[in-house]
Amino acid sequence: MTQSPSLPPAFLSVQSSLTGRRWVGPDAARDRLAQGMAQVTRLPLALCGVLAARGVAPEAAEAFLAPALRDLLPDPMVLRDMGLAADRLLRAVDLRERIAVFADYDVDGGASAALILTWLRGFGITATLYIPDRIDEGYGPNVPAMAALAEAHDLILCVDCGTLSHEPIAAAKGADVVILDHHLALETLPAALAVVNPNRQDEDGSLAHLCAAGVVFLLLVEANRRLKKSGVQAPDLMALLDLVALATVADVAPLIGVNRAFVRQGLKVMMRRERPGLRALADVARLDQAPNTHALGFLIGPRVNAGGRIGQADLGARLLATEDDGEARAMAARLDQLNTERREITELVRQEALVQAELRGLDGPLVWAAGAGWHPGVVGIVAARLKESANRPAVVIGFDGDIGKGSARS
Repeated sequence: MTQSPSLPPAFLSVQSSLTGRRWVGPDAARDRLAQGMAQVTRLPLALCGVLAARGVAPEAAEAFLAPALRDLLPDPMVLRDMGLAADRLLRAVDLRERIAVFADYDVDGGASAALILTWLRGFGITATLYIPDRIDEGYGPNVPAMAALAEAHDLILCVDCGTLSHEPIAAAKGADVVILDHHLALETLPAALAVVNPNRQDEDGSLAHLCAAGVVFLLLVEANRRLKKSGVQAPDLMALLDLVALATVADVAPLIGVNRAFVRQGLKVMMRRERPGLRALADVARLDQAPNTHALGFLIGPRVNAGGRIGQADLGARLLATEDDGEARAMAARLDQLNTERREITELVRQEALVQAELRGLDGPLVWAAGAGWHPGVVGIVAARLKESANRPAVVIGFDGDIGKGSARS
């Protein structure tokens, strides 16, 4: 194969990798930046090369490697509707109103719910937790659930969901609804009292990397700030950062900005093993060393998710919120069992999906597979695995009779 005159030599002379890609090495400018960074910071050259590749300037290198929450925590009030949300939450606390938390069934939703439930418990308030069943109700608020919650509650907090739920939010008659979310919004928002979402179209995008738990944490920061100004003792938020770290990693939020500080400090909190639910999960996962991002993403997170995928939707959130050691151990054992079942189901569906995709050919613009009886709780995982295998966008659909539920990954 002749080398194109317009291209530099292939890195390590690899013209075509296993996936058919030509290897490209570091450019000279990046090398110079890395060398300059190494001289200024006295960090290893290899590490400086990685930082330079990520666009980290020499003067920001040390802060990037050791992010401090005090330096990176944004003012919560930069988010639209934050003041409305904080005021309504504090009024509900002051008046001892009936509060419900409607959360998504994944780790981010469960951790977000646990953050609020734990914070409210500091005031002696027990909120209602509602997490929809993945199969029977699907993702996000639905009309029957919101209408029923509104009949029995004064305030409904929708976490990690709700931004696109116009009809269900409108069905919550008689109750105020506050949405705390991070999913992409349309131009028109639901008729909620407040929609706090860094991915609203009228936001500047500076906090678009936050997961829902990060948004909830900022709400609690603002609520605590207002309490302290009023001379009221506020719950300790630093002790809640283990939940924020778990959600940030498990939801695959970018580790940039304040997210880096959330995870760094949250891992320190988790290391103290003070939260019964996370302690029990670490034990069933046989985590015998200091927790790290791998432990959050591949040991703890999947077990929390298992309930929402193939079992009890609210099990993970209740485990993260419980203060009872015995209850935590029992729920962690159940989630560990469900996670084992989830892995077995996933592997069976993955094998069938891969056979289908290979028969159709893996060299098209996308790959897809569909099957009767494929569990809707694992099609997303299988789509991700299929995408990795084929190096193409993937769609996987599970059918129950004439109804199909699918997931796409790109």
